[in-house]
Amino acid sequence: MRFEALKMVNNRQALEIFSPSKLSELYGKNVFGYEKMKVYLAKEAYQAIEKSIRRGIALDRIHADQIAAGMKQWALEMGCTHYTHWFQPLTGSTAEKHDAFFEPSEGDRAIEKFSGNALVQQEPDASSFPNGGLRNTFEARGYTAWDPSSPAFVMEYPSGKTLCIPTVFVSYTGEALDFKAPLLKALHQLEEATVAVCQSYFDRNVKKATASLGIEQEYFLVDEALFNARQDLMISGRTLVGHPPAKGQQLEDHYFGSIPERIHSYMVDMECEAIKLGIPLKTRHNEVAPGQFECAPMYEEVNLAIDHNQLLMDLMEKIARKHNLRVLFHEKPFAGVNGSGKHNNWSITTDTGENLLSPGHTPKNNLQFLTFFINVIKAVHDHADLMRASIASAANDHRLGANEAPPAIMSVFIGSQLTKVLNEFKKEVTSQIGRPRKEGDNKINIKKIPEILVDNTDRNRTSPFAFTGNKFEFRAVGSSANSASAMIVMNTIMADQLLQFKDEVDKLIKAGEPEKLAIVTILKKYLKSSKRILFEGNGYGDEWVAEALERGLSNVKTTPNALDAYISKQSKKLFVNNGIFTERELEARHEIMLETYVKKIQIESRVIGEMATTQIIPAAVSYQTRLGQNVSTLINAGLKKDMYATQLEMVTEISNHINTIKQAVDQMIEERKLANNIENMHQRANAYCDKVKPYFDTIRYHSDKLELAIEDGLWPLPKYREILFLK
Repeated sequence: MRFEALKMVNNRQALEIFSPSKLSELYGKNVFGYEKMKVYLAKEAYQAIEKSIRRGIALDRIHADQIAAGMKQWALEMGCTHYTHWFQPLTGSTAEKHDAFFEPSEGDRAIEKFSGNALVQQEPDASSFPNGGLRNTFEARGYTAWDPSSPAFVMEYPSGKTLCIPTVFVSYTGEALDFKAPLLKALHQLEEATVAVCQSYFDRNVKKATASLGIEQEYFLVDEALFNARQDLMISGRTLVGHPPAKGQQLEDHYFGSIPERIHSYMVDMECEAIKLGIPLKTRHNEVAPGQFECAPMYEEVNLAIDHNQLLMDLMEKIARKHNLRVLFHEKPFAGVNGSGKHNNWSITTDTGENLLSPGHTPKNNLQFLTFFINVIKAVHDHADLMRASIASAANDHRLGANEAPPAIMSVFIGSQLTKVLNEFKKEVTSQIGRPRKEGDNKINIKKIPEILVDNTDRNRTSPFAFTGNKFEFRAVGSSANSASAMIVMNTIMADQLLQFKDEVDKLIKAGEPEKLAIVTILKKYLKSSKRILFEGNGYGDEWVAEALERGLSNVKTTPNALDAYISKQSKKLFVNNGIFTERELEARHEIMLETYVKKIQIESRVIGEMATTQIIPAAVSYQTRLGQNVSTLINAGLKKDMYATQLEMVTEISNHINTIKQAVDQMIEERKLANNIENMHQRANAYCDKVKPYFDTIRYHSDKLELAIEDGLWPLPKYREILFLK
């Protein structure tokens, strides 16, 4: 199968893809956005949905019927025959149930029908998705509910088109069973807290604040034939065995290099389809590892950015098949070369046009910036374990701290200039700061603070959470993750922190302290209590691990232990007080994430065991048999032992590898059986982590040794040099 796959790869040609001279001609073609709504909706209906999107005002059913009628007309003209509520259950992927517009009418006639009720709500089976015990098997009812802030779009298939309506997904009893519902709550809470701080101390004209996000998506592309010839890639998304090639990424010649023709064809095709769906892709390039690439969009509001990223991942996989390629989103699909991340670039902007994390150019007018900047640092410091939990997964465990990605230790990088600014800020005497505030006056009047410029700092790729000029980059998010998990946490802790800040400042003002002095006093206190989270050095080094321990920072290396942060007293208080989750929802999500971890390791365990016993060991035995026959021939020919000592040594070496692999597989299976009998999901997850998973390394080590020892023609699996370099 390996050599048949190689023949297919060698005969591949790049597809000819039509690309317009201007991508702007395609932008939003398949999206029911504002311009299309103006055409297909009555003025009253358009104004209602615009208010709903821009101000969060709920739609009534009359307007919903009108919008549904206009949306249906547009969708039918686009060639749609079906519609679906598109949602993001806790499986980590997207979900959809298609319904036809078609409905029989009187006699032999039929009509296309789509009501406001169908637009606003549908009913998928809530018990068949991960629910953490919130729904019994016999309690099936769940609801998807329309999210007007994320526009409907048309998904094109070779066989037809479907209208997709972004929705939240909740159980019959109201608990969130998806990523979108709690994300929307967190974004709303952040907006209210941000507006309250801005209006109280900086700018009374601020009426709305929006968290924005830019998601850099890293991925691998491999040929479909080679993918299909590897059971581990097909089922687990990564190679469970495989020796690194002689040439990997050490020459650094792939990064930003010339894009291979087939890959370029794929990228152009994928980008055109993405831009039709309103996904503002801006950047494409080769990444560090051979076979690795990246695409990145422009910044959007967080909810829309995440919807677009989830849609993009689905689109990338569909387009890849068209080009006889497969996309690998796994965080570590290949040993010995870099894995993939999904860098989340986050900031907050106001309806007055200000990025609250942009330092500006004038040092005397940066109190607003320092307020939000320092509050981010304080929020991450106080909830570092929760930040770690938000990016925890079985796949990301392979990547974090692997000298290619940020470590599992949460820290904040701000750069040398802002470090200097904060040091001067902490030392400055505050007695002269306070005075009556004038409208729009954000001055600190601390002369020692140097001018702060956008891009005031180098980037630190070893930091999990780094300030990069006018935004924070959460680099630790895994490439296969739904970014909503990290953004629910990020926006919630920031909202909570801003409310805490406002409460503390208002208390000082009420006690008679001037407003500006009160703000600076609280910010200084936050800096003092949060300084241990700031780290400017190399996060990859062992020295940082030791230093972090001295600072008292957590280094939670495994997912089961990291996930416990979701159900700590501190986290429960945070989420419940801010209305993001109930305790029951948190407990359920914790259970779901642990169960997902168990299932991932369980699947990989089954795959590596099957590959070892049905492919690797038989190949080794075949080669060993050839060697044995060769030795017998030489003995029968009367040659001395030293003439075939090498062959005997090779036979012995292969036998040792075979025996070790077989023993490891048998022991792994026994440990898996023991783990499966553990009722408590947390204990079961730890058993899979500590007792089952360690056998992967043993099996892999000896399998990879066999790959180097066995005749190439007998090795059944496509090798790294073939998967990574043949395009």
